Amino acid sequence: MAGSTDVASEHAPEGYEDDDEHEHEHRSRWPLVAAIGAATLYLGAGLFFVGGSLVPSLIPLALAPVGAVGLVVGLAGWANEAFVADYRQSHAGESDLYSTTMVLFLVSDVATFAAGFVYYAFVRVGAWPPDHLPPLLGSLVLVNTALLVASSFTLHYGHEALEAGHRRRYLGLLGATLLLGVVFLVGQAVEYYELVVGDGFTFSSGILGSAFYGLTGLHGLHVALGVLLIAIAFGRSLRGHYAPDRDTAIRTTSLYWHFVDAVWIVLVLVLYVGSTL
Repeated sequence: MAGSTDVASEHAPEGYEDDDEHEHEHRSRWPLVAAIGAATLYLGAGLFFVGGSLVPSLIPLALAPVGAVGLVVGLAGWANEAFVADYRQSHAGESDLYSTTMVLFLVSDVATFAAGFVYYAFVRVGAWPPDHLPPLLGSLVLVNTALLVASSFTLHYGHEALEAGHRRRYLGLLGATLLLGVVFLVGQAVEYYELVVGDGFTFSSGILGSAFYGLTGLHGLHVALGVLLIAIAFGRSLRGHYAPDRDTAIRTTSLYWHFVDAVWIVLVLVLYVGSTL
């Protein structure tokens, strides 16, 4: 029975889509799961910071991890459904559909970072500089910025190489992007170590500490997720899963990675350079 189904699928007219498959594409539940998880996570974090005597401390401590799990599960399910399952099948309009979905997701993500920047703005309108302000802008930050900007170029030109059919160049540039992303995360870990151990600047170092680690940590989480997506794409690329006419995952991952890069530049200007003004 399964064999006859496969044969029928192979001989189906071009552009044909099974009704269940079509509904699966356009009525996915995973973005909703991710959105609910993100909302729960942010609600827990917000109550933790400003809830104070409004709610018992156990509530935000329970909401935040549950929301984090929901967010990760939703994103993983969404990525699997969109880019992994049935990757060999080509659906009309698939690239445009998922590219648009990624853009909408990133637009909603802008609101997440915007909330953090608004919080930092309230920090700046208060007494400035604070009592304990370590030198945030250093050579490590500049190196990390150069690495992340370079990774956007390697991914962009790698995607162009894939579309042009230059597989070896594509694999080299995608691998370079993955390496640059990993090195960036290592650099951020080193930066945190120097700030915490060397300068005694921690998450609990007043509202500036919570704003700094909240924003840079949120961005670091996005970078880690991007590195995971690129690693999956690289592994699949080695097995020949992508081609000039089958590049949806690379296209959407590129959109996400360029967004992460742009947010980092804003972070550097607002947090690191801004701290010296």
